Amino acid sequence: MMQPIELNLIKKILVIKTRHHGDVLLTSPIFSLLKKKLPAAQIDAYIYSETLPMLEGHPAITEFLLYDRKWKKLKIWTKLFKEWSLLWRVRKNHYDLVINLTEGDRGAIIGKFSGARYRIGFDPEGDGLFGKKQLYTHIIKHCPHQRHTVEKQLDALRCLGIFPSPEERDLFLHVSQEVIEKMQGRLQEAGVSSENFVLIHPVSRWLFKCLSPQQIARLLEKLSARGEKIVITASPDPDEMAMVVEILCLVPHVPICNLAGKTSLKELAALIKLCRGLICVDSVPLHMASALKAPVVAIFGPSSDLNWGPWMHPKARVVAQKFSCRPCYRDGCGGSQKSDCLLTISVDQILAAFDNLFLLSAQEHQREFVQLATGIPVYTR
Repeated sequence: MMQPIELNLIKKILVIKTRHHGDVLLTSPIFSLLKKKLPAAQIDAYIYSETLPMLEGHPAITEFLLYDRKWKKLKIWTKLFKEWSLLWRVRKNHYDLVINLTEGDRGAIIGKFSGARYRIGFDPEGDGLFGKKQLYTHIIKHCPHQRHTVEKQLDALRCLGIFPSPEERDLFLHVSQEVIEKMQGRLQEAGVSSENFVLIHPVSRWLFKCLSPQQIARLLEKLSARGEKIVITASPDPDEMAMVVEILCLVPHVPICNLAGKTSLKELAALIKLCRGLICVDSVPLHMASALKAPVVAIFGPSSDLNWGPWMHPKARVVAQKFSCRPCYRDGCGGSQKSDCLLTISVDQILAAFDNLFLLSAQEHQREFVQLATGIPVYTR
């Protein structure tokens, strides 16, 4: 039986989430709730350095402990020195509670080394380091059914005896007015009126989660024919940039403001906040839109929209095929890097979902928000 947790003894907390950008953003309610329930506590975050923009500016977080994955490319002794220095920094902070939201071994080891009285982590169920379960004082049991990632992570707080109300589970993403004004200026320079453009983010770090360049090109043509101003974005990743180049080569006649590889994550967030609507695949812009409550159409293929879809967001729609094999979590059908559940989606399906975003009245939006907050799906296919 797990020892009871005395919340009055908790003065310093470390939350660990060493995963990708979207995963880190989805932890934001954890920090908000901890601060609300334990207002006097210092709450720190241990994350990868490149994911800092996802939580930077969160009012509940006091300090960031950043692990730079580039350290892995350093010489062995330099790498060990940097990793040990960060680990020792954790130890010196004398945390009372460590919450590891990552299933990997690193967070479990950090928690144990911290010397914290309470250490919470997911049940390893026999995976990873031998004896890993004993590194924790409290184990988060896995739900056997599909469940949104936010809810899964909130189980860490339920282990503490903190049960959030539906409205306390919302995401948070800080975007400064300075960054917003900067992006407004860049749009104006490109001849695009801010707040009156459609933002297209057609890529993901996993390209098998993307539509084909031909599908995106047809979507751009139809949006342009309707008089929409279009902005396209992507990360600087070479594969993502190559895909955007291929798309644009298919539609040389369509006027497009190409900001692919030219924005930081905070600048991308500002564009999402400013746009009339976002169309994207299962990637971090979707979660940014949920946090900022920007209208968004999210296209899902082999990944699960129940686990990773829009969160507490009434102005969101999911486009996905009702194939019996979904979600398969595979890198394309038969390992082909191409997913039939994506290739068979029509541009008209995407446009219909986009148009549906603007048909609802304010009253209907409020009703859908309440439904979503209480666990009833709001988006339709």
